[in-house]
Amino acid sequence: MCIIFLKFDPRPATKNAYRLILAANRDEVYNRPSKAADFWGSNSEILSGLDMEEGKEGGSWLGISKRGKLAALTNYMEWRQNPDAQGRGSLVSNYLTDNLDSFAYLRKVSSEGQLYYNGFNLLTADFRANEDTLCYYGNKGNSEPIHLKAAGIYGLSNSLLETPWRKLQHGKSLFTNVLSKTLPPNGLVEELLQILNNEDLNIPDPAQESQGEGYSKDMLQALSAVCVRSLGYGTRTNTVILIDREENVSFTERTMLNCDVTQWRTNSFNFKLQE
Repeated sequence: MCIIFLKFDPRPATKNAYRLILAANRDEVYNRPSKAADFWGSNSEILSGLDMEEGKEGGSWLGISKRGKLAALTNYMEWRQNPDAQGRGSLVSNYLTDNLDSFAYLRKVSSEGQLYYNGFNLLTADFRANEDTLCYYGNKGNSEPIHLKAAGIYGLSNSLLETPWRKLQHGKSLFTNVLSKTLPPNGLVEELLQILNNEDLNIPDPAQESQGEGYSKDMLQALSAVCVRSLGYGTRTNTVILIDREENVSFTERTMLNCDVTQWRTNSFNFKLQE
């Protein structure tokens, strides 16, 4: 599970506006092995966290490259899953290393998405000097990807894009409120991290409960929060990405240490996009 809030503005009118503001949580089993966000070894172009689960090494949930390629993934909530399906994290990593643009890549993924993967949602974007693009595909929805041409605020959880679960609406309202303020970059990041750590339960939610048939009542309640907390499972990574008009990228990750919800480390990366 995961949740993503983002504001996409490919042609911001004011000097200090952002082309992208993204705030995302990764929810996962606490002891699943993974690497915190960093540039990929000898490949100093791609920045992401990495899954280190056996058989799924190298997959990711969220990443960006200096060439302006960005991808973010959430799982689709469903009780019955195919244990032999391919790891969904490869969808992010493959996009970041592929030469296809965001829409062409999703067209390729959509041709095999229902065959080889459990339910997922995938956002892909290209940030370039002449044009920014943002696209979406969910393999439990339309057979074709969507080109999100309009500037706006979007929310994605563990159903299809903009499905109005109460947790998504609550978080999106908090996100929108923060964006209405005039804040310096550091202040904006801090307030977005606070939203990502909001543990308010958004219950009852018939839509989420219906899709989550098979889950226990306690688990559904835990999953109703923006920041999920349950025994051995929950939110273990917060990420905030800012991209401004001058090609500057700010990437902040706050990640859990030692499977302990009281221990966290925050790392920040700043770089310029390159053509």
